[in-house]
Amino acid sequence: MIPRPDTEIVIEQVFKIFKYKNRINFLDIGVGSGCILLSILKEKKNYFGTGIDVSNKCVKLSKINANKLGVKNRARIFKSNVDNFGFGKYDLIISNPPYIKKLDLKHLNREVINFEPKLALDGGLEGLSEIRKVIAKSSDLIKKKGKLILEIAFDQKNEVKKLLKYKGFYIDNVVKDLGKNDRCIISTKIKK
Repeated sequence: MIPRPDTEIVIEQVFKIFKYKNRINFLDIGVGSGCILLSILKEKKNYFGTGIDVSNKCVKLSKINANKLGVKNRARIFKSNVDNFGFGKYDLIISNPPYIKKLDLKHLNREVINFEPKLALDGGLEGLSEIRKVIAKSSDLIKKKGKLILEIAFDQKNEVKKLLKYKGFYIDNVVKDLGKNDRCIISTKIKK
């Protein structure tokens, strides 16, 4: 679970969107090693974050990292899949879910496929199965006017925008990565 430069875009967007907010409560769905959750908590001393992941290894690693970074008192990390999680209402939900199409997994670079768990990559046949779950659950867990930031594959923008709109989100922005590909969708919950 090696943080990629493209994931830093998500963190930058959080700091930009919430630069005038002293305190927020946020959720990281698919917390992995904790790089997104813990980077935000390390930078913002009054933020509180919750992370969930289906992997026991990820939960343990995130807790170790939270302790090492001195933010464990503001980080709650649970083993849970997104479908079964129902704890809290959040100002912000972040997710870098698995979004690679099942058939494309065999074409990934060695440095990705040899060091990343398949669970963290496999987004199902169309690459959208986990994204659908994240959007559906986020619709329930997010406060009205709360922000949802999703990392996506370069070719998923239009489909993900449709899914978000259907669940009551307004599309604020689509942010490009360092390679000028669509990589991150920022949306706001506007309807129940």
